[in-house]
Amino acid sequence: MGALASAVRIRHDLHNRLLDARARTDEIFRVVREEAIYDRPIPERHRLIFYVGHVEAFDWNLLAQRAFGLRSFQRTFDRLFAFGIDPVDGGLPSDAAADWPTREEVERYNRRLREELDRAIEHALERPEEGHPQLITMLEVAIEHRLMHAETLAYMLHRLPSHRKIGGAERSAWKAHRVKSHLVEIPAGIATLGLSSIHDDEFGWDNEFGAHEVAVNEFAIDNYNVTNHDFLRFVQAGGYENRSLWSEEAWAWKTKEGVQHPMFWGREGNLWVYRTMFGEIRLPLEWPVYVSHAEATAYAKWLGRKLPTEAQFHRAAYGTPDGASERSYPWGEEGPSPSKGNFHFKSWDPSPVGAHPAGASAFGVQDLVGNGWEWTRTEFAPFPGFTPMAFYPGYSANFFDGKHYVMKGGSPRTAACMLRRSFRNWFQPHYPYVYATFRCVED
Repeated sequence: MGALASAVRIRHDLHNRLLDARARTDEIFRVVREEAIYDRPIPERHRLIFYVGHVEAFDWNLLAQRAFGLRSFQRTFDRLFAFGIDPVDGGLPSDAAADWPTREEVERYNRRLREELDRAIEHALERPEEGHPQLITMLEVAIEHRLMHAETLAYMLHRLPSHRKIGGAERSAWKAHRVKSHLVEIPAGIATLGLSSIHDDEFGWDNEFGAHEVAVNEFAIDNYNVTNHDFLRFVQAGGYENRSLWSEEAWAWKTKEGVQHPMFWGREGNLWVYRTMFGEIRLPLEWPVYVSHAEATAYAKWLGRKLPTEAQFHRAAYGTPDGASERSYPWGEEGPSPSKGNFHFKSWDPSPVGAHPAGASAFGVQDLVGNGWEWTRTEFAPFPGFTPMAFYPGYSANFFDGKHYVMKGGSPRTAACMLRRSFRNWFQPHYPYVYATFRCVED
């Protein structure tokens, strides 16, 4: 296949992937009842109507003028839906529902936007030699940005009361025996973090580049994520009342917010219940617990352990016993598939830990990809030689502030393309809404 034909194929594939990503966000918005579209399920974030416009306006602001020379037809909406909110400490948004356009106006904007972009993309497919030199990278950015929001919207809608949603898909009947967690010894070896910039055919966000090796000393790590059952012991032992387990900032947050148990849990009399996307069920003890970084850190300290570093996670997930060779995925070189883990919108819920033994790493550590992002104790920071994306300079750089921690792996609502080894997610330590679990290490 010639270079020109190859470029056409790649761009056609990217356009199809963009259409598939649109279908994901369309699907999640169909869960919301019409009367709830102006709700704000998470106080720190925008109302849902913002996201209806944002996933489209982002594509337009990224591609229209820069890649195709298209003129704006609704600048007010281009600006209104341009930027989300990072859940930082401080004042909460104070806008009212009446401050936003009608759903009909937003949908009309979205339809025209898609039509114009699709025509421009199709034109570029026919004449790849005339296209913007970074068009492929821009389309990758548009696709992954939208898929990230498909996950963000899922955990936002998790906070929306059930009667404000449509649906209630049956939960997956996972086949898994009850397992007992234990520490797995990981011998010393090399962990390669990041992507090499010489691989021009491999997409990555700016924070992923700057490949470098880290020598990791011997350590031990949980072979399974901490479960709801494990964490219940911490709750019942008074972990949320034990000030010595929490940093000053975490204790102040916990006290201010009245946090006494994980965000996804609740009480009905003497029973613990779990808030799934479409209703409450009795607490599933074998599911991984979803908690904030602050809660995960307190639990680890309670056991006399720590959260893993980013490099330790890499060593346990992608390393091999020889200490030098590494895998693309925990299970090997084969791409993600349903037998390897709970990811790529496979389920609204976690699976029991250990339900996907085919996805285990070379050391037998399980569920390292999918079923819940995994907290590390590594602050989100640039790799050596960091260079921000020219057309999206603030994507990572705005969060190199010492207030965010790296998460690795992926959740049930993480797209398969973002399960690559180099991908890094990050959040602040007191943000309890995301599908994030953890495991502990002994150095």
